This record gives sequence, C-alpha cells and structure tokens, in this order.
Amino acid sequence: MPKTRVVVVDDSALVRSMLTEIINRQPDMTCIGAASDPYVAREMIRNLNPDVITLDVEMPRMDGIDFLSKLMRLRPMPVVMVSTLTERGAEVTLKALELGAIDFVAKPKIGVADGLRQLADDITDKIRIAAKARINRLPPTTVAGTTGHAHPAHAPATAGTEGRPAAPARPVATGGSPLGRLSTEKILFIGASTGGTEATKEVLTSLPADFPAVMITQHMPPGFTRSYAARLDGLCRIRVKEATDGERVLPGHAYIAPGGFHLSVERSGANYIARVQDGEPVNRHKPSVEVLFKSAARVAGPNAIGVMLTGMGADGAKAMREMRDAGAYCVAQDEASCVVFGMPREAIAAGAVQDVMPLLKIGPHLVEHLRATVGSALSRV
Repeated sequence: MPKTRVVVVDDSALVRSMLTEIINRQPDMTCIGAASDPYVAREMIRNLNPDVITLDVEMPRMDGIDFLSKLMRLRPMPVVMVSTLTERGAEVTLKALELGAIDFVAKPKIGVADGLRQLADDITDKIRIAAKARINRLPPTTVAGTTGHAHPAHAPATAGTEGRPAAPARPVATGGSPLGRLSTEKILFIGASTGGTEATKEVLTSLPADFPAVMITQHMPPGFTRSYAARLDGLCRIRVKEATDGERVLPGHAYIAPGGFHLSVERSGANYIARVQDGEPVNRHKPSVEVLFKSAARVAGPNAIGVMLTGMGADGAKAMREMRDAGAYCVAQDEASCVVFGMPREAIAAGAVQDVMPLLKIGPHLVEHLRATVGSALSRV
C-alpha cells in the first residue's frame, strides 16, 4: 500500500523538524517536504504533489489563512491546520475550517517540542483522516461567515461595537407559534466530529427562532468551543452558547459541549437541565457524543430528536440506537455530503436511524417534521 505523502508548512524550524520526525515514524506516511513559508510551500506542492499538507496559521510573508484561501480555490487538497491555544488562534482556526481545512491540531504556546510529542498520535490520526476525506463538499463561502445560500439571519445588520457587524435580530419565540407549542417538550441532540463545525453551522442557521432547544457535542479541544459558539451566535436566529453546568435548557437556544468536558441532559421537574462534567474519555473523546445521546435516551425519550453529522469513528452510534429504542426520531447525514462518513455510517449500521439525507436538507426537514408533529397532536384534540 502506498504511503500518504505529507508536506509540512511552518515558519518554525523546530516545529518542522518535530512534525517531520513524527510523520516519518509512521509506517503508512512519509514527509516529502518541509516549507518555511507559503511561497516555498507553493513550489513544493506543485513539484511534489502531496496527499496532505499541515499548515501553520501564523507565518511571515503570507499568513496561513490567505494561503489556504488561495490553495482551496486553485488546487483543493486535504489540509490539517496547526494552530496555537489562544483566543486568536481559535478564531483563525475556525475561519480555516470554513475555508475547507479538514481538521486542526492545537499546539501549546510553551514547551512546543514536548507538546508535539504528546500530540503525535492525534496529529497522525488527523493526517490519515484528511487523506481519505472529501474536499469542498460544503457550499462555497460568499461572504464572511455565511454559506452560499442565504438565511434571514444573514441579512445585513447595522454595525456593532468596534466595527463588527451586529448579531442578527431574532424574533421572540412565543408559545402561540406552531413550533412554540412543542418547544418546551422536544429537544434536538446533535453529534459531530471531523467536518462537523461547518455541518453543524449549516443545520443551526436553518432553524427558526421558535425551534426547541438544541444540545451539541462536537469533538473539539479546550479553548475553541467558546469562540465557536460565539461565531454561531452571530449567524443564527436561535441563540448559541457554550453550555454551563446546571443551567436550564431553553427553547430557541443551542448549547455546545465545552472542549474537555462531557455534556448531558437531566430533568428537573418540567425543565431540562444541562450537566457539564469532567470524567474519563468515552470512545477516546471528551466531550463524547455517546454521553450526550445516552442521556437523551434516558431523560427525553420520545421527545428527543437525534442528528448524527460527519465524523470519523463510531462515537454515539450505540447511544443513538438507545435513543431510537426509547422513541426518539433520528437522522443521519448522507455519505455524499459528509467530509468523513464514519459516525453516520456506524449509526446507520447500528439500526439507529430512521432517515438519511443530504446536509442541506436536514435543518428544513427537522422544522417540517416538528410542524407535522404539531398538526398530528392537534388533530387528536
């Protein structure tokens, strides 16, 4: 079997050396070049034709985001970003994922050599995933932070503080609206991994303000989920935030599992409550989709809706079957629209899924499903 050919792009000689060593220790991959900046990288890519590149976010002469934008427009290929554990690093990394990067590795600000050694398995796993991933499956970005088709939430807004656009106006959800009648009973649970930051965005931006509460586990490390939630909150008609332990789960809101913690749901009287807790990784992940979906089966039962989006592995598949057995309605993203089909495929194989559909249809389908549920309930009155 031919080895995966990797080009490393990083302005740090130490990082280039460490990544080259880590890659070359693997029996199934080889580092065929290491570039100190995007201009050198451009020539290497042209001459060596790598399968995957690792790309530093911040470099001299041309930063990683500018280079990635040009690369994905002119020669789309699998890219794993190497970013720093800072707020700016998180924001830039999220932009890179919007532009088409498959995944990212967060390197420490200090102790880089030891940190990269500890991340060796994570780095090489992501290179393997990237080599098999689909490229440019999402609609092309037309304006910052939006996909190619427009949602009402993306209408131009007046400028906010510090020159940034204000968040879109959100209608107030009321119990008198069709979905509002179900909003305190139903709850949507989403699981995602590789490619999931953009897939989850696509689903959430299609939901109306009166949609039931949404709880999300996206495989992300600590330090990135808060920026991710804030980014989504500026795009969606529902509110989006990083979940906090013990808070009430409200209709018209989405709650994202903080990196490094498990998210689950509990019941307190008539209310749903978010639980954010430390613990051992489950299926090698923390947060784990399995933890969230198990709580959905136990606590929400037939009031739960489950969605499994793009991602590698089987995290959440067994628990999604428990959701379906408890009466939940479950959907999986189809193979053609996934960056990586692993998690949806495993959920389908487990018999957990009633419907499989393209990413762009999932959000609108959930809205119609709930409206039909409202109509069915009213017809029985």
